[in-house]
Amino acid sequence: MDLNSLLEQLGEKTTITLAGLLIGVLFGAFAQRSRFCLRSAVVEFWNRDGSGKLAVWLLTFSAAIIATQLFIVAGWLDVGNARQLAARGSLSGALIGGLLFGIGMILARGCSSRMLVLAATGNLRALLTGLIFAVTAQASLAGSLSPLRNWMAGGWTIDGGGARDLLGTLHVGQIGGLLFGLLWLAAAIHFARRSRLLRREWLGGLGVGLMVAIAWLATYRIGTVSFDIVPVQSLSFTGPSADVLMLVLSPPGQPWDFDIGLVPGVVVGSFVAAWWGRELKLEGFNDGLSMRRYIAGALCMGFGGMLAGGCAVGAGVSGAAIFALTAWLALIGMWGGAGLANALVDRKAIAEEAADTRISPRATQP
Repeated sequence: MDLNSLLEQLGEKTTITLAGLLIGVLFGAFAQRSRFCLRSAVVEFWNRDGSGKLAVWLLTFSAAIIATQLFIVAGWLDVGNARQLAARGSLSGALIGGLLFGIGMILARGCSSRMLVLAATGNLRALLTGLIFAVTAQASLAGSLSPLRNWMAGGWTIDGGGARDLLGTLHVGQIGGLLFGLLWLAAAIHFARRSRLLRREWLGGLGVGLMVAIAWLATYRIGTVSFDIVPVQSLSFTGPSADVLMLVLSPPGQPWDFDIGLVPGVVVGSFVAAWWGRELKLEGFNDGLSMRRYIAGALCMGFGGMLAGGCAVGAGVSGAAIFALTAWLALIGMWGGAGLANALVDRKAIAEEAADTRISPRATQP
């Protein structure tokens, strides 16, 4: 059955929603099995403590770039009308939002996609964090926080089109993008071998990256034969989380789209993968202090992700795969913000705890 027949049989809205659902299921399964998480990769990098999580993230990152650029070179995909490239963008929003998101994912001990995966496996901390993240994202998009977001985003803007296309600005084209992706793939393989990644981590990391590229391809191909306007897009979890929240709170009959299928799909895929691996487990907060930390992290990620134009996946992988300038700035901000928060919060706390441990025995001696 070709795509036209599928659209005629199921309808355009149902088809694009099912595409989001299927890709979400596969993303959730791959992410759960590989433990894909930008926060873990950043902590390893800044603390120089291992390389396994960094390797998984680099496998995802490089696979997304290589596959997306291959689709473009083959003539199967055109991302010229994607929001990350075509619309007017905010450089100030990307930088500040990326910093806030990076800080938030350290406080919440995971980025927004990781929270969704963990919530599906029984982690109640991740469930609460994800709900607050979605509420904050919606408030930042069209609620009480939107004036602040608009003010911060308006500080430094850039026209859409060529000005946001890094490959065009650098005059390297898609071949340059492919070579760049291959360079990072080589780095990923090096770290993966050094850390002796398991097969499921190899396959999961590559699978998450491929889902990003396939999402670009699927939405573009459906959009070319659909009578309705179907945005060319890939995976992201800031806007879609807010959309799913509003769908649940709104009266029945609201229109469905790719994002509405994506978020439940990730939940289903993560749950099935965790059940298959016998990793379903209910987990809660240790104390009130940790709860406040997670809530603060969710607030930073919700506002920061909406301000930056995407989360660790939406900007950090999907946007980076098409070399959108603002996505790369957001990704840099996330790495910087996470590194700063890690040094000031987690590493400081570990150092203080170690110092207390060394002092306590002597203090109790006669």
